[in-house]
Amino acid sequence: MAGSDELKRGVELALNGDWEAAHAIAQQSESDPDFCWLHACLHKIEGDQSNSRYWYAKAGRRFEDFSETGDELRALLASLA
Repeated sequence: MAGSDELKRGVELALNGDWEAAHAIAQQSESDPDFCWLHACLHKIEGDQSNSRYWYAKAGRRFEDFSETGDELRALLASLA
């Protein structure tokens, strides 16, 4: 699925520190929970806790579930496999 491939690319970009490119991908689907999860992680990395919590809610996830965003991004990537 193209959306899944693009999401995987977004996660890999985030893991490699390219926040802006990853964010552009996360914004492609504001109704897909996995894209929202990526979006939440990115705002957590950015330090925008309020915006991050908004996206976690849209993803059906919790801000507190992961203390390390790298671990969380790897978990997101694994869930797409």
